Amino acid sequence: MPKAIEKTAACGELTLELQRTPKRKPRTATLAVRFTTLELQPPQQHPQRSGLKPVQVQVVWAMEEMPPVGEKAISWLLLTTLEVACFEQASRCLRWYSYRWLIERYHYTLKSGCRLEQLQLETADRLERALATYAIVAWRLLWLTYEARSHPSESIKGILPAHYWIALYCHIHQTTVLPFRPPTLSECVRWIARLGGFLGRKSDGEPGVKTLWLGLQRVHDMASIWQLLALGN
Repeated sequence: MPKAIEKTAACGELTLELQRTPKRKPRTATLAVRFTTLELQPPQQHPQRSGLKPVQVQVVWAMEEMPPVGEKAISWLLLTTLEVACFEQASRCLRWYSYRWLIERYHYTLKSGCRLEQLQLETADRLERALATYAIVAWRLLWLTYEARSHPSESIKGILPAHYWIALYCHIHQTTVLPFRPPTLSECVRWIARLGGFLGRKSDGEPGVKTLWLGLQRVHDMASIWQLLALGN
């Protein structure tokens, strides 16, 4: 299959923002895009091969011809039954595929960060209601994690409600004196993770969704108490 599509001329170049993975830092990649139509033949050893028909698929190949120094070139070979008749349609498939790691992290957040499986709900109706709630929680956890890495110097103002970051700041610093300016997003995320068990050693890297989930639950309790005390005064 690679040899067949190698003979096809590139139809254009697509620039994509690649997500961070365990094997790659986030970066921008420019990909040469090729596509063609091929038929997948039935397996040779299939017992009913004679009654099976070939399946027509669209093949999209994206190749990074000039990767950064020290980086492995991106090479994606995608098969789809969606229509791919132009560069725009091929680019759409590649953009969707570029979100694959982020989607995997979202489901990991639901499973391991929010511990959805440990709920052990007995009916589909209960599971659906829990999913509706935890889907929002998982999105927010993932968003906070990646925003803190992408925009660490951004102010926490407007990202967390004021009583959340104030309660967090006062607890971490054991003070009631607020800073002149709201802390940064990166600072708050690391403080939240500390409450969830993150040690913050040089070898630990950035906080993950598990520690953030545990820490956010504590911050929620602190913020609720802080708000009640403020209303009482």
